[in-house]
Amino acid sequence: MRFGFLLLPLLLAAGVPLAAATPSAPSPPVAEAAPQAPAGGPLLAVEYVPVETRPLTLGVQLTGTIGAQDSIDLSFPNGGRITEILVEAGNRVSAGMPLARTDAVQQQQALNQAEAGVTAAEAAARQAGQAAERADEMLRRGVGTRAARDAAQQALSAAEGQLESARTRADQARRALDDAVLKAPEEAVVTARTAEPGQVVGAAQPILSLAALTGLEAVFRLPDSPRLDAWKGAQVSLSPIDHPDRRLNGTVSEIAPLVDPATGSVTVRVAIDGPLDPALLGAAVVGTAEVPAGEGIELPWTALTVSGTSPAVWRIGADDRVAIAPVEVERYETGVVVVRAGVTSGEVVVGEGSQLMYPGRQVRRGTPRP
Repeated sequence: MRFGFLLLPLLLAAGVPLAAATPSAPSPPVAEAAPQAPAGGPLLAVEYVPVETRPLTLGVQLTGTIGAQDSIDLSFPNGGRITEILVEAGNRVSAGMPLARTDAVQQQQALNQAEAGVTAAEAAARQAGQAAERADEMLRRGVGTRAARDAAQQALSAAEGQLESARTRADQARRALDDAVLKAPEEAVVTARTAEPGQVVGAAQPILSLAALTGLEAVFRLPDSPRLDAWKGAQVSLSPIDHPDRRLNGTVSEIAPLVDPATGSVTVRVAIDGPLDPALLGAAVVGTAEVPAGEGIELPWTALTVSGTSPAVWRIGADDRVAIAPVEVERYETGVVVVRAGVTSGEVVVGEGSQLMYPGRQVRRGTPRP
């Protein structure tokens, strides 16, 4: 008690209320804390992608050259020495225009002889005709014999046959002389000149190459593939390498049925729309196309993940929980992957948000990919 009396004045001197030094009254009950949200938070909304088999297309880029749809190689029917070539590569020619000539001295001499033979045969035929007329008249008057008339008719027939033969030889000589001049068969552009004046060429040896003005085509050589047949009729966008800002359109018009044994490739021809532009002949060109690639399953690249060392996707089950599903990828394309196996039509996989998945995680399905 002595210590209590001593402590009380000290407390009063310090200004401490007396109640503070006395036992405190019971405090009111504390309200319980509100229950917290689950540790996982709200379900994650992810993009769901329906798995379905559909016709696929394959984006390809090709490199080739532009040429004429119809090319013509010109040559002399008969060999000889070239005396002149009247055109150069790049010249535009019209139908019937002389392009080159060979030495035609022999052909001219042969024509002169043939024409002289025709003149002689015509004279002989006239004489035989006159003789036949006289023999016929004499027989009619009774001063000639039937044998003489028959002989005159035979002589006339022989003379007419010789005249026909002479005219045939003259026509042949005239054609031979004409063949010494190489002419354009139709309106075209000269693409190549493979001989020079003074050169001796053989029969049918190419002298000039022409591109008919019927249209242009792009020629590509591709590795053999079973799917090439499906390219027929596909639309192709073309751009000359030297003029990348220029755009051309075309259609696959021909696919070679056989592989070129020299290159091991298949020739694909694309008919270019629009009129022929001679400036494009021989130009290198890049073609891009979307060609049929059969049927398959195509998924966005965002759906792809990895399971161990293999590609996989997250399959969404009926309870909205995900499970890993290894897949086999056939090929990778821009923005998508083509899956060969691992998922089937009717299933749903995670697209956007697949990087946040773990086995058994429950998700909320978001907007499906259109």
